[in-house]
Amino acid sequence: MLLSPLAERNWEDVCSVLEEVLEDQSDRELFALELGSGTGQHVIHFARKIPLITWQPSDIKEEFLDSIRAYIVAAKVTNVRQPIHLDASEPWDKWAGLTHNSCDVVVAINLLQYSSFTTAQGVFIGAGQILKEDGILIIYGAYAMNGVITPSCNEDLDAEIKKMNPEWGLPDIDVLRQLAFGNRLRMERIIEMEDYKKCLIFRRL
Repeated sequence: MLLSPLAERNWEDVCSVLEEVLEDQSDRELFALELGSGTGQHVIHFARKIPLITWQPSDIKEEFLDSIRAYIVAAKVTNVRQPIHLDASEPWDKWAGLTHNSCDVVVAINLLQYSSFTTAQGVFIGAGQILKEDGILIIYGAYAMNGVITPSCNEDLDAEIKKMNPEWGLPDIDVLRQLAFGNRLRMERIIEMEDYKKCLIFRRL
């Protein structure tokens, strides 16, 4: 099992947002897809905290898929499916059998800043297809706003990420809003989080 100190530090805050956003649906079972699940720590914590949600973790790296499988076994959770290989830059109908209007929630944590614009497009195109009407897309991370990145620690993060891959970097919220609008998703809220991060909440129209 791989361990991310960052995931251990921020999962409770993100989970609180999940619980708040889904409060009016707390009496029924939901199905959620996590894009870019990484080590698997988030999805296990979420599954324990919100047992009415069945989770489908995913990632593109085999080492992360192995780690997620190990966490599922160790945690003995019954509401997390086996992880699937999913590349959000691919057409949504190749997303490992996920079908139109099959998800209540899609979650992506610290994914878009480590992705190309093509992948960001894919996230919104896919979410617009697989989310049910009134479904929720939650994207957590650090962002630019109107082309400006603040504070300086996020500027440093953007520079560091771009050294890893020049196609990556902090996405601009206004660009994401436009991508959402083109895929039947409306930005509903921006929630300020710790460490100058934000949760962007989109609703499927």
